Amino acid sequence: MFTGIISDIGTLRTVTPRNDVRRLTIATAYDTAGIDLGASIACSGVCLTVVATQPDAFEVEAAPETLAVTTAAAWQEGRTLNLERALKIGDELGGHIVQGHVDGIALVVEREDLGETTRFTFEAPASLAPFIAIKGSIALDGTSLTVNEVEGNRFTCLLIPHTLAHTTWGDVRAGDRVNIEVDMMARYAARLAEFR
Repeated sequence: MFTGIISDIGTLRTVTPRNDVRRLTIATAYDTAGIDLGASIACSGVCLTVVATQPDAFEVEAAPETLAVTTAAAWQEGRTLNLERALKIGDELGGHIVQGHVDGIALVVEREDLGETTRFTFEAPASLAPFIAIKGSIALDGTSLTVNEVEGNRFTCLLIPHTLAHTTWGDVRAGDRVNIEVDMMARYAARLAEFR
């Protein structure tokens, strides 16, 4: 489990294909001596398992399902990634409950720099649109954001300067694609409604 509060920006150092899996080495400011093998780290919203560590980096593997559903298939060396360590019991839940189980890919339709804030307009896959609601929470590239407006399968989020400065969002432009994870509560509510 995660909260969508980004705690480091990592840099993808190497991408090594191994049959149908890609092994990724990600440089980080985390103290890697404190990262156990098997630990989960959300990498731009994708929950990945640590399989090795180096003094200033950790290694994870992206399986075929991850490569098919997320933006990870397009990640190349030098790319920056939003990082978040897994939630510990007693940690502050500053964002919302995020599983790191990406539902799909959203398109950045527009970026509007409004002075202090920046408004992004996204287009979600039609199958995910019913789970996106005004004032609801959504995880985009691992970042917990609040939905401001919704029209069809398009929605907007307003980002503050802190978020732009401490995540990869400062570099995001129209035409980019981001990982989207809808709110877990919305997903379960919709499923329960099917059985009424």
